[in-house]
This record gives sequence, C-alpha cells and structure tokens, in this order.
Amino acid sequence: MKKLILSILTASSLFTANAQKQLFNEMEYSPEKTVFNLNAPSKAKSVVVRIYDSAVITKPSQVVTLKKSGTDRWSATVDGDLMGKFYTFDMGKGECPGTFAKAVGVNGKRAAIINLDSTNPEGWTNDVRPAISSPSDLVVYEMHHRDFSIHPSSQSKYPGKFLALTEPKNVHYLKTLGVNAVQVLPSYDYATVDEARPDIPQYNWGYDPLNYNTPEGSYSTDATKPDVRIREFKQMVQAMHNAGIRVILDVVYNHCMSIDGSNFQLTYPDYYYRMVKKGKGTSGSIGSKGGKYSDGSGCGNETASEKPLMRQFMIESVKYWINEYHIDGFRFDLMGIHDIETMNIIREEVNKIDPSITIYGEGWSAGACAIDHDRLAMKAVTYKMPGIGAFSDDMRDAIRGPFSDDTKPAFLAALPGHEESIKFGLAGAIQHPQIDMTKVNYSKEPWTAQPSQHVSYVSCHDDMSLVDRIRASFPGIGTDELKRLDKLAQTFVLTSQGVPFLWAGEEVMRDKKGVHNSYNSPDSINQIDWNNFKLYPDVFFYYKGLIEMRNAHKAFRMGDADLVRKNLSFISAPDCVVAFRLNGKAVGDSWDDIVCIMNSNKTPQTVPVPAGTYTVVCRDGMVNVGGLDRLRVGGTVTVGPQQALIIYK
Repeated sequence: MKKLILSILTASSLFTANAQKQLFNEMEYSPEKTVFNLNAPSKAKSVVVRIYDSAVITKPSQVVTLKKSGTDRWSATVDGDLMGKFYTFDMGKGECPGTFAKAVGVNGKRAAIINLDSTNPEGWTNDVRPAISSPSDLVVYEMHHRDFSIHPSSQSKYPGKFLALTEPKNVHYLKTLGVNAVQVLPSYDYATVDEARPDIPQYNWGYDPLNYNTPEGSYSTDATKPDVRIREFKQMVQAMHNAGIRVILDVVYNHCMSIDGSNFQLTYPDYYYRMVKKGKGTSGSIGSKGGKYSDGSGCGNETASEKPLMRQFMIESVKYWINEYHIDGFRFDLMGIHDIETMNIIREEVNKIDPSITIYGEGWSAGACAIDHDRLAMKAVTYKMPGIGAFSDDMRDAIRGPFSDDTKPAFLAALPGHEESIKFGLAGAIQHPQIDMTKVNYSKEPWTAQPSQHVSYVSCHDDMSLVDRIRASFPGIGTDELKRLDKLAQTFVLTSQGVPFLWAGEEVMRDKKGVHNSYNSPDSINQIDWNNFKLYPDVFFYYKGLIEMRNAHKAFRMGDADLVRKNLSFISAPDCVVAFRLNGKAVGDSWDDIVCIMNSNKTPQTVPVPAGTYTVVCRDGMVNVGGLDRLRVGGTVTVGPQQALIIYK
C-alpha cells in the first residue's frame, strides 16, 4: 500500500496522505448522522448536497452546504437518521449522485442510503470462489443477460434479468456444457436504457457507463428499489459459485456515456479526461480551457488513468466489486487506453485479496490517445503486465478472417499463409522455437510472458457471430459445411494453451442476422434462440466434448511458458493443416502422447505421426473423451476434409 500511496503523491500534490484513505467514501452513514464527502475543485464557489425523500420527488427535504476539508475536498455532516433517503451533489454544474455511489434510484440520477448488509442473500458470508490453479484452467463463456434468457424458448421465469442465472435449468445447462466462468457484459448502471419503462423492450450492450459501482436496474425485477438490483446481482453470483462457475465482470473505465452528463465532469470538470491542444489529435468537443477532449475510445472521450484521482477510482472500484459482490475477474474494455502503471497497480492490489482473480482486456484502443503510446497497456506489451491477459486478434483473424472485412476469409477457407499465426496462438503467444514470427500476421515478437496471458477466441459480442461470419465469407455455404467449419474453428480455441473464450450461444449456432455491431439492435437480432439446440445437437456436443477433454487433461492447459516450450511441438504438415504434439506424460497427464491435427482443405490430408496404437477422441465432427476408436499408426495418419483429428497413446 505504501508503494501505491507514494505513486499517487509523487504524481500529484492534489491530495493529502490522510485524504487518500477516504477519496471515494462519499457517504458514511450511521443512525445518528451521515457524513458526505466529495472530490471537487477547491476553487468551486459552492458545493451542496441535496437530500430527497424518494428517487423521483422533485423538491429536496434538505439542502446542506459542504465545506472545504482539504485540498479539493469538501465535506458536510447531517445529523439524524437518513436511512432510506436519496441524495445528490452539486458543485455548480448540475446534480449527480457523485462518482462512487453504491446504491441508486431508478435511472441512477440519485444515490440512495441503504444498509448494504441487508442486501446479502442467505449464506452470502459463506460464499466461496471456485478454485483454479491458473487462468488457463478457465473456459470463459461471454454472455449478455438479456441475450441469454429473453427468447421465449428460454422459458425463463426472469427473462433478461440477473435472476435468470439462478434458475436451476440454466445453471444445469452451463454445468452440462462444462464452462467454469461466465463473463457478463457490462452490468453496472448504464445510461441508455430507461429503467422506469420495463414494459418497453429496450436493448443496449451497456458500454455507456453512468454509475460504475452499482448494478444496472433494468436487469433487476424492480429498478425503483435500490436494494433489489444489488441483492439480485449477488444472488446471481452466489448461484454461479455454488455451481463451480466463476463470474467475470466487463468493466468500462476508459470512457463515459458523455462528458457533459458524466458524474466525473459534474463533480470535477475536465479532471478525469485526457485533453489535447485545440486543433490536434482525434478529439471532438472543446473543453473549458479551450483544449479538445481526446477520443481514443471512439465514444467522444477517454479517461486519464494516469491521473491520481482516476487511477485511485479504478483501483477502489475493482476492489469494491470483489469485496462487496465477490466478483472473480475483470475484462477491461479498450484496456489499451489505460496506462501500464495503473494496470500493474490494480493487479498488485487485487493480488492482496486473491491472486487467482482474473484480469484481461482488449489490448488496443479505438483511436489515438493523448498520452505517450509507450505508456499504454497495449497487447504488444502484455509481457510488461504480469498476471494480466489480452485478447488475441492474431489467432482470431488467422482462423476466420480480419475484423475489418466481414467477407474476407482466412484459414477456414483453405487459404495458405495463416498457419504460423495459428501456431502462435496455440502456444499462447509466447516465444517458441518452432514459430517463425516473421510469418505471424500482426505480431512480429511474442507479446506474453506466460500462455495464460493469451485469450484465445474466434468470436465475441463485438463482431459477427461465428455462424454469420462464415456465411458472409462463404456465400451459399450449406449447413453441413457450415457446421464443419464452425467446429474446426473452435477446436483451435479449446486446444490452445491460452485462456479459451466462447461467446454464449455459439454452441447452438446462434446468429445475429448478419449484424456486425449490434450494440443497440433489438432482441430479434441479439437474442439466443434455444430452439437451435434441437437443430444442431451435434455442434453442442462437439463443444461439450472439447471442453470436457480440456478440463480433464492438463496437457491442454499447462499454464507455464517453459512447460509449453518443452512439451508442445509442431508437426510438419501440408498447407492449410496445423498439427502438433503434446507430451502429456511430462506434465502428469494420463494421456502420454497427444496428437492434434486440424485440416481446412476440402480433401483428406496425410501427416507424419510416430508409429503406435492410438485412441481416437475427435474425428468426423465428433468428440468422445472415452474414445471413438482405436487406430494403428505406421508412420502417417490421414485427417478428413475440414475437420480435426485428436488421438493419444
């Protein structure tokens, strides 16, 4: 902690050492009195707190003036019991609930005073985080609360709500599939859904933060009651934990919904954002001092993680979600906007709570940032951030084609030249003696220190679904070929030494009607139609089989760079074929020698393999960890068209 405080004090003289402890404790309640605190400029003419009897009544019951209590620090004490009241701060720019409200009313306009202990579900104090030994042990399943349960085929009692993930049938489904972590899209209070109108279908991914530290009301059964959204979020986490499934939260500290309406801007104008001189950069609107707001997020603004107050906000927010909500990991949206130092401090602080808590993010930004590029937490410097991972566009685009062109295919279309990029992903983006980095598509140097820093995926919410992408790249493709290529793509993901990442519904061939950026598309585009399970049961069971194989066999998730270099070797193979061996015996696996071959050609291909008798576990679009067949190999083996073959001794 001393290192953290020194770092902040060195960077700025804004705050006294004593104030560090209370920077974001904006409301301290007791039955006798409530203390309000706010970080706002010392030069502010007036700072007040307004107290309301409800979230919607227009006239406050009290207006109290805060007094300066330190440099850029304002405080006031209100006598009496304020439990159940609501409040806002105003330093002259307009009312807001502060930057760190822990409970809010409908639409997040006012903060609420509640007893957080009363929101704990029964048994919450005994809630246990499911154990893992390495991030590579995870199989991450990314989901949007509404996508997962809003379609009538879900038959959910709580369609589109947090509580859908507490329903036994949904929990059973996830356990049957075999995933052990769900990454939920932004679940904090965001701006674009009107919580006062639950009767009207509304949709957004949630990348428009309003209140970062309280759950989104539209995912609760009653957004008008501040305690309900908190309790139901905790019930969701508890149900996942009871099933052995971790919960990873998608966090969006890199930008706000808008500058003028953000709690940051309403309490400390222009402090939390990066700015550039007028006429420079990719920025848009003009700030109060004539500069322009930098727009590395593509959303009109970018936050300044290197500034002491923003850095401390991120640290305290992450710790709060861990301690109050038992969150098991974080996916940082546009992590490349944040500075390396801040990300490393967050990792250090999280380690003090539980080193097994996962942190990874998007190692890029959406535009140029107003800070030296060398300071940013980009994918290329993931090795400088121990214990923090990044998504691999190298592997993703080599398998299915570039993000920039939905119609352009790659390996799946049997186009040669992508094999080395895929091998790089299979090894977890580490340095490996058999990988020719000059042939890797985007990265010319390894970017991880450990394979567990590599997030392996071919699809996520922010893109076409895998099914849509294949259809766009292969006009007129038939169902059988579509399924073959879908399975082949995910075989790479689930046999990678990195952290495998699946988008919810891919296992039942979900689509989005070809929409690439569906952030505010209606349910008809985004929802998962679970009737697909009946149409494509073989796809589900293929995914399930690969996950079962990975979970049961350490060789597919060694989690250590030296072990991977020693025990993963690539086999010489024809164009558009990737083949590798795993020395399972060396890492304590019950399978001594494992061979994996992936062929995207439309013809069978022959690959050299050590002679012996093997058990076949994956072939012809089927997976059975118990074995599909026994195979005598005399020195070569043939893999069928557009499919994978996995065998072991």
